[in-house]
Amino acid sequence: MNVNRDVVHERLRLMRDLLTDLDEIGQVTVERLGADRIIRHAIERIVTQLVDLSVSINSHIVAATRGEVPRTYRESFGALAAVGAISTDLAQELAPSAGLRNVLTHEYVTIDLSIVARAVPLAHTGFRQYVVEVARYLLAG
Repeated sequence: MNVNRDVVHERLRLMRDLLTDLDEIGQVTVERLGADRIIRHAIERIVTQLVDLSVSINSHIVAATRGEVPRTYRESFGALAAVGAISTDLAQELAPSAGLRNVLTHEYVTIDLSIVARAVPLAHTGFRQYVVEVARYLLAG
């Protein structure tokens, strides 16, 4: 199976759009998330979508290059690093976002707004870097 570059590029574009939306929201604090439910829901949705899109990309590239699909969302980042599409450091930085995504999506527990607020800078830097590294990988391949 070959990597479908068009599909991956489209998902990267969607991620860039989400990151732009996140930028437009501005500073995110626990107090702001607690006081403004609309902003809270927007942040939660953006973070969830960033993780979902990246895991979809991870799984696609890994399946196309190795013939296997990562077993978990968290493992998909390491598997993508193993094929050389992102750095190991970035994979380690982003892998925990899979756990936050699960909490936000399934609401296993009461959501700790401080964790959500701390996830925003990671999204700003980590997922931006992810988009750059995956796009570079596609160009090289």
